[in-house]
Amino acid sequence: MMQKNKITPLILSAIFVLMLGLSYAAVPLYDLFCRVTGFGGTTQISNDAPKIVLNKVVSVRFDTNVNNLPWDFKAKKNVIDVKVGQVNKIEFEVQNYGNEPTAGVASFNVSPASFGKYYSKLGCFCFEKQTLKAGEKATYVMTFYLDPEMINDPTVKNLQDVTMSYTFFSTDYYKQS
Repeated sequence: MMQKNKITPLILSAIFVLMLGLSYAAVPLYDLFCRVTGFGGTTQISNDAPKIVLNKVVSVRFDTNVNNLPWDFKAKKNVIDVKVGQVNKIEFEVQNYGNEPTAGVASFNVSPASFGKYYSKLGCFCFEKQTLKAGEKATYVMTFYLDPEMINDPTVKNLQDVTMSYTFFSTDYYKQS
């Protein structure tokens, strides 16, 4: 009985340490899971263009939004038709119509979410702080391709259009009023 009383606190302490460690690992593990699987519309980042271009064409729609910034944000073209495997560039126009400099960071997702792992970016302005002076205009470019591997996935091989949605969020969360 005395031995059991000594082991129980040790086991409970070990469980506590394990649970604490798992709570800290949850965010990076979830991020890794999303990047690998494309879960939730998470797109891929690529360093190289694919070696083949297919005749399959997919319409890519660009949705732009602004949250808590005095900015106008839009794609130069709302829809482009792209061949699977072909490298494409899309330009976005941004203007600060406020009276002072402001900063934002763009995040994105793809719909349908199952298509995220086949939408590969070669270059993007997303997740980088962008600062615009009052009245300043800027053009940001995203370079991407649709991975030819999509034709081997029965859940997305027949897709004819996808939506890439961007939202610029303010980085001035702690600014004094």
